[in-house]
Amino acid sequence: MSRKAAVTTLLAALATLVGLLVAAPGQAVEAAAPTRIMALGDSITGSPGCWRALLDRDLRNAGHTDIDFVGTRTGDGCGFAYDGENEGHGGALVTAVADQNQLVGWLGATNPNVVLMHFGTNDVWSNRSTATILAAYGKLVDQMRANNASMKVIVAKIIPMAASACGECPQRVVDLNAAIPGWAAGKSTAQSPITVVDQWAGFATGTDTYDGVHPNASGDRKIANKWFPAVVSALNGTTPTSTTTSTTTSTSTTTTTTRTTSTSSPPVECGVSLRIVNQWPGGFSGEIEIRNGNATATKGWRVQFDLRAGMAVTQGWNGTFSQSGSTVTVSNASWNGAIQPLTSIKVGFNGSGDATGWVPPRPLCSLT
Repeated sequence: MSRKAAVTTLLAALATLVGLLVAAPGQAVEAAAPTRIMALGDSITGSPGCWRALLDRDLRNAGHTDIDFVGTRTGDGCGFAYDGENEGHGGALVTAVADQNQLVGWLGATNPNVVLMHFGTNDVWSNRSTATILAAYGKLVDQMRANNASMKVIVAKIIPMAASACGECPQRVVDLNAAIPGWAAGKSTAQSPITVVDQWAGFATGTDTYDGVHPNASGDRKIANKWFPAVVSALNGTTPTSTTTSTTTSTSTTTTTTRTTSTSSPPVECGVSLRIVNQWPGGFSGEIEIRNGNATATKGWRVQFDLRAGMAVTQGWNGTFSQSGSTVTVSNASWNGAIQPLTSIKVGFNGSGDATGWVPPRPLCSLT
């Protein structure tokens, strides 16, 4: 080989090596995707589900910025910017989601790495048995693993209920929660661990909900605190430890709690009731009462509830109404956003469809 040919060959080899070295950083960046987290459940998770906002902020404040909350639903306002995508579906039963294979499409659209599941409140309300609920849990986990064989699943012992319309619900919740750890232990695998987070312990319906079912600001804070250590473990690549008490919070969580307490936007007490006041063939009238349980007047209010399939709001008064699918949202008009302390206002609407036998689900209410 001539000297010129040898130099040419050497230069070509060096160029190839430089090309590989230059490409490597780009390849590393491309491979490092954020961890996708799906919050799955019903209205406690979805609307407004401000515990998700608090958890997102807590994680980022603690240095876990490479995360992406995912879901086919967008988040509601919680007083500050946050990553709000989720799979919290108001009025949903976990048994119905499993029976109808709804999760398969949600997973296909978002491809999460971690799922946080607080699900079963509406099933308890509807008197679904513990065994039936756990069977639905199992089917959903199978669908998660079909989407991602290494899925990390974090399942809640659900928060307590104290609803006057369901005297048996408190014990049904206790029965379900008692069975969840055993179910999780039998379903968990090394590749796809299932972790139980005890959202029930330390949660008081009298002070942490606005209606005996849905969390208020203090309830959202407690729920976020409970999820935090398990999610951090999942992000760090370790198997989270199941919790059975309310004392498993870290120093970073406590610090964040202090900041959040001073800036938290959602008020503590918003009471709401919904009832059918009249009905006729093909139509009905409803009434919503919104109560301000705070010591100061409100600036605005918002209520959300789900109608049965085939029902729709056709006319409303004393509020601004909108409907997407079966979900109806009503917010204050320009002149009645202020509800004085410890007083209430009423909103009315007419609807189309057959309301016979329809029992209105508990609406979600928020005040600003």
